[in-house]
Amino acid sequence: MINIPTDNFIIVLLIFLRITAAFFSAPIYSHSSVPIMGKIFLALIISYIIFLSIDKSNIIIENNLGWLFTASMIEIVTGLIIGFTINFIFHAISYAGSLIGFDMGLSIAQSLNPIDGFSSNVIGDVLSMTAMLLFILINGHHYVINGLAYSFSIVPLGKPTITVSVYHLLVDYSAGVFLIAVKIASPFIVSYFLIYIAEGIMARIIPQMQVFFVSQPLILGMGFLLLISLAPIYFYVIKSLLYGYENNLAVLIKAMAQ
Repeated sequence: MINIPTDNFIIVLLIFLRITAAFFSAPIYSHSSVPIMGKIFLALIISYIIFLSIDKSNIIIENNLGWLFTASMIEIVTGLIIGFTINFIFHAISYAGSLIGFDMGLSIAQSLNPIDGFSSNVIGDVLSMTAMLLFILINGHHYVINGLAYSFSIVPLGKPTITVSVYHLLVDYSAGVFLIAVKIASPFIVSYFLIYIAEGIMARIIPQMQVFFVSQPLILGMGFLLLISLAPIYFYVIKSLLYGYENNLAVLIKAMAQ
């Protein structure tokens, strides 16, 4: 019979909880198409690899139920924060698509967004899928694992991670969701603002004209034309934002150790 030291088992358990929590909140891994058992199995393998690679001499283990429960909750929260931080950029892109679709008159064309788990218009779904594909192309799913492995060398097991610095960073990152969404949708917002001004002028000059029926095809066609024209710029912007949020994750992990 194999005798596993209790301290080693607790260390592997805490590592496993942090990684599993991150997988259930991080992009790609949290997708509903990824089986739950697959996430758990992958987290178990990575936990064992990290256990063999980290320095265990500085880890203080207390063999009592209260400490184990507290440390487990801390590791789960730490993993959720790490995974969910990367999701901010995807929420921003999806919200930008919702703003664009609303201006194009496609707000009634709702569909289930499998990334966020709620309904949004088709433009938001297209931008979300584009961001997810770019995330895979730049090996963002590898960076999630690298970030988790890096966190164990910076943030000790069982150490509380909700510090003042982490709180301020999370507030800044969450506020950036709306700022990024408005910046991405700004060409459409400005263009349609000018169109609405022109509609108001036409309605005042020619009251007999049904402005809505005349302008609606123009609004829809102009929206698709802008999407096609701005697609290369959006690809570059989304890729830059994803790279930027990888750096933000490193800053967040360092703040957890303070």
